[in-house]
Amino acid sequence: MWFSSDRQRIQRDIEVLAQFTSSPGQGVTRFSFTAEDRAAREYIKQQMAASHLQIREDAAGNVFGRRGGRRSDAPVVMIGSHFDSVKNGGAFDGPAGVVAGLEIARILDENQFITDYPFEFVAMIEEEGGRFGAGLFGSRAMAGKVFPTELQNLRDQDGVSVAEAMRGFGLEPANITSAIRPADQLKAFFELHIEQGPILENAKTAVGLVETVVGIDQWEIVVQGRPDHAGTTPMDMRADALVAAADIVQDLYRLGKQAGAGTVATVGKLQVWPGAGNIVPGTVVFSVDIRSAAAAKIQHISEALRAAVYDLPERYPGVITRIKPVLSVKPTALSETVLQIFEEEARACGITTQRMVSGAGHDAMIMAELTEVGLIFVPSRGGRSHCPEEWTDYEQLQKGIDLLLSAILRMAEFRKPD
Repeated sequence: MWFSSDRQRIQRDIEVLAQFTSSPGQGVTRFSFTAEDRAAREYIKQQMAASHLQIREDAAGNVFGRRGGRRSDAPVVMIGSHFDSVKNGGAFDGPAGVVAGLEIARILDENQFITDYPFEFVAMIEEEGGRFGAGLFGSRAMAGKVFPTELQNLRDQDGVSVAEAMRGFGLEPANITSAIRPADQLKAFFELHIEQGPILENAKTAVGLVETVVGIDQWEIVVQGRPDHAGTTPMDMRADALVAAADIVQDLYRLGKQAGAGTVATVGKLQVWPGAGNIVPGTVVFSVDIRSAAAAKIQHISEALRAAVYDLPERYPGVITRIKPVLSVKPTALSETVLQIFEEEARACGITTQRMVSGAGHDAMIMAELTEVGLIFVPSRGGRSHCPEEWTDYEQLQKGIDLLLSAILRMAEFRKPD
C-alpha cells in the first residue's frame, strides 16, 4: 500500500509560512503570540478547513484539526510539530512537520480514506522558547507541565509575561490546565522534523529514525557586581560581573568537553549591564544549556555548575550570584513498536533509513510521557539549522512525508472505503 504526497503543495506550504516573519530578508523570526504567529495560524487553519477537519485551539494556543474514524470514541493518532521559530532562523525547523500534517490530511481527504482510529493534526507553539526562554510550551501544556507561576514569571525581552501575552492574544492563562490531554485519549504521536545536523546527508540516507532524544537542563544565571568608572577604578577594587561570569562560562565549556559521549554544554545568550565601554560591568545574565543522552552526565554537569555559581562570590569579592532552573527534561527513549513500523514500511517502499539519537529537543520527547511516539528526520543541507541558510530539499521532505503517511495509516488501522 503506497500513496505519494504532492511536492508542489509541500513547497507552497513551506514558502507561504516563511513569509510570516518579523525579519524579512534575514531568515524567519516568528515568536509566539505575535502578529506573525496570528498570520501563520490563520493559514494553517485555512488549510485544515480545506481538508474538512474539525478545527479548534486549546488554552495554550495549539491549533488542532480532527478527522474522525470508525471508532469515534477511540484514542487519536496525533501528527504534528511546531510553527514558531528562533530569531533569524530558517523556513523548515518546525514547519516541515506541520506541513507534513497538512499534506497527509489532504491525502486522507482526497482519497476518502477510512481508519478505525481518528486523527488529530496539531500545530504547536513556543517549542523553541524564542520569546520567553522556556521551550516545548505547547507539548508541555498537553502533558500538564505548565504551571501558573511559569506564566507569570517568564517574560520576554520587553518585560511582557507569558500570561500578559496570552491575554493580549485572546487566551485566558487561568484555563491552561484545560489543555491537558489524558494519556488514554492518545494512541500514538508522530512528528517529522529536519535533522539539523550533517549525519543523514553525509551517509546519503533518506530518513533518520530517532531512537532517543537527549535530555536537556537549562538554567538562567545572574551575576551581580558593581558598575564603576572604567578609568578611575583600580583593578583590585572592582566587582566586575563579566569577569566573574566568564569564569563560569569557561568552567562549563571544560565540563562539557570532559563529559564525552556526545554531551554538550552551551552558553548561547549573555547580557551585560550597563553595557557601555567605559563602565565596569555591574550585572550579567546568561543562559546555560546542557544536553546528553546520558542522564548521569547532565546531572553531573548541572551539579558542578551550581557549585561553581555558589562559590563564585568567594573567588570574586563583592559579587552576588543567583541560579534559576528554566527547563529539565530527561533523555527519552521513543517507541520500539513505532520504530519497527517505520523500518518495515520503509523497506517496502525502498526508502533508506538509519536509527539515530536526536541532539535537539523536540515536542516528541514530551509526548512520549503520554503515548507511543515516533520521530523521523529528513536531511539538512550542510547540517545547517537555526539560521537563514537552513534548507531541506523538497524531494527529501516528500520522502519523509510519504513514509510518515504509510506508518500512520498502519497505526490508525486503515481500511478501504465501503
